[in-house]
Amino acid sequence: MAQAETFSLPEVMSSEIDALVKSGHYSSKSDVAKDAMRCLFEHKPNLKITAAVELYISDTVSLGKAAEIAEMSTADFKDILADRGIARKFPSSQERRKKGIALLDKARR
Repeated sequence: MAQAETFSLPEVMSSEIDALVKSGHYSSKSDVAKDAMRCLFEHKPNLKITAAVELYISDTVSLGKAAEIAEMSTADFKDILADRGIARKFPSSQERRKKGIALLDKARR
């Protein structure tokens, strides 16, 4: 799980979040933030794609995982990368071998 980030909000917004938790609409401030992000990505789907592209570029996620985050097929995500002029990364044979060995080790357990 990702490490929690801290950020500041205007006082009135922080109070509104506290009120939503206190009223029982949400069980925690974290749940408010999760719902807010879900709504943001629902209403601005291009932001979800942009986030997926950035995660892929930074080697945080694989191509397949980035496509999953963007909620599209791998082929469509490849098209997004091409449209944005982003070269795909291909793992070296040594990286593929290490990944394969790790998968075999995991399967044996």
